[in-house]
Amino acid sequence: MEQIKIVLVDDHQMFRDGVKSVLSDEENIEVIGEVGNAKDLYELLKLQTPDLVITDISMPDISGIELSKYISENFPGIKILILSMHSNEEFITKALNAGANGYLPKDTSMNELLEAINTIYKGDNYFNKDISNTILKTFIGKSKESENEKSLTKREKEIVKLVVDGLTNKEIAERLFISIRTVDSHKNNILQKLNLKSSVELVKYAIKNKLADIE
Repeated sequence: MEQIKIVLVDDHQMFRDGVKSVLSDEENIEVIGEVGNAKDLYELLKLQTPDLVITDISMPDISGIELSKYISENFPGIKILILSMHSNEEFITKALNAGANGYLPKDTSMNELLEAINTIYKGDNYFNKDISNTILKTFIGKSKESENEKSLTKREKEIVKLVVDGLTNKEIAERLFISIRTVDSHKNNILQKLNLKSSVELVKYAIKNKLADIE
């Protein structure tokens, strides 16, 4: 079985121990390292390459947002999940812009944490409903569309909204009663039309350009 290699970054040992204890019960997950600050993570990344880094925002040396930017720029193959007590829009959007692939509050259930880990590992973004609503209600509204945005079909716009809402390709397929292959095709067309390379870039673009509306 292919294992997801994870590094935990949090300055609270008790919290790291709790998360590590839960993850150790999962056959497809291996915690290969844990550190309490960014400096120690830099040293660890010289020796090991995890699939996913789970980090807090508040740390003693630099913020998890700055850390996310460093990882995304220097180790683009490593996914990033923010796990933080901060759930306001400022922190969330800064984390997304820094390259985070997911964002969860620290009081999230362990089942949701596991779902987020597996979802992000497969290449999708993950935000729980509360985080998604914070993003949408704060940043998504009416705006003028660019020529590229106007070229999106109604179905493509539906898919953009669902991607921003944190749904996986499988969940989008089930919601719209289409195949996963069709979802993939639509997403590829969207990325091509908007000159984007990934779902992460699509989420950032949608937030910045207000492509989805709250109904």
